[in-house]
Amino acid sequence: MRWRAEVEAVEIGALLALMPMLLWLDAAGRIRAAGPTLARVIGRAERLFDAFAVQVPVGATGVADLLAAPRLRLRAADGTVLRGLAVPDGAGGALVNLSFGIGVVEAVRRYRLTEADFAPTELTVELLYLVEAKAAVTDELRQLAARIEGARVRAEAEAQSDALTGIGNLRALRAALEGLVAGGRRFGLIHVDLDHFKAVNDTLGHAAGDHVLAEAARVLASETRAGDTVARVGGDEFVLLLPSVPDAARLQAVAERLTARMAEPIDYGGAQCRVAASLGLVLSDRHRGARADDLLAAADAALYAAKRAGRGRAVLAEAQEEEG
Repeated sequence: MRWRAEVEAVEIGALLALMPMLLWLDAAGRIRAAGPTLARVIGRAERLFDAFAVQVPVGATGVADLLAAPRLRLRAADGTVLRGLAVPDGAGGALVNLSFGIGVVEAVRRYRLTEADFAPTELTVELLYLVEAKAAVTDELRQLAARIEGARVRAEAEAQSDALTGIGNLRALRAALEGLVAGGRRFGLIHVDLDHFKAVNDTLGHAAGDHVLAEAARVLASETRAGDTVARVGGDEFVLLLPSVPDAARLQAVAERLTARMAEPIDYGGAQCRVAASLGLVLSDRHRGARADDLLAAADAALYAAKRAGRGRAVLAEAQEEEG
């Protein structure tokens, strides 16, 4: 038949161009030619049995064994597994067409393969497109999730931050206070109100007042430790939560430092802004069973006691036990 003769006349070079994973063996198992993609796998090996460990057919030692099996499974030295089919070449040798099978994605990474390394009709290329598309979509979804999470974290932080001073706000204070109360931890609470703040606003303007508030927040934050909470809860009112304060003496010492620093003049455009601070103190151990609102109310009452006593000072709230 004419067509059969024409096929037999096709040169091996043309076959290798069409089948880049083709291997041509002689009768002794020596490699006569290899497709360009397969050549990356076998390297400088001269014999099939040097380049691969034959897993299927089991115990194969020669080309005749390969031709006797309908399917082949070979493992390269680097662990790459190839599957294929061997057919006789008509001269005692064999043509072995191989593929990476389900390991193609790893092979692409390992050998840095591209579309050009596969036959144009190879369905593997379509698989690679799907893998790349999935990877791109997965990466985009991952980035989107990260952006959403970042936006959520920023929104939560903004929702619990005072826009003017950058410290916590009432929402942040309540969350921290309720957590301490629920956990039964000992802590100190200081309610701070700036004395003479209205005079700064009236004489120097609201910009000066905002500057004083920001500076007061900075001073309060500088006197706290990691784990403490500083929040602005009103116009010129602040609250500090101090979980590390062990007793009333230490709480009073912190209050004295705060009153001293808040009495220092604050420069604003060459003008000296003078305020002071009245403080209401609460030690949680002295108010057993009290809720968060009860503790805030006790600190507020102590604060106004400090103002009535002359301002610029601190008053510790009286002890109150849980009613039986």
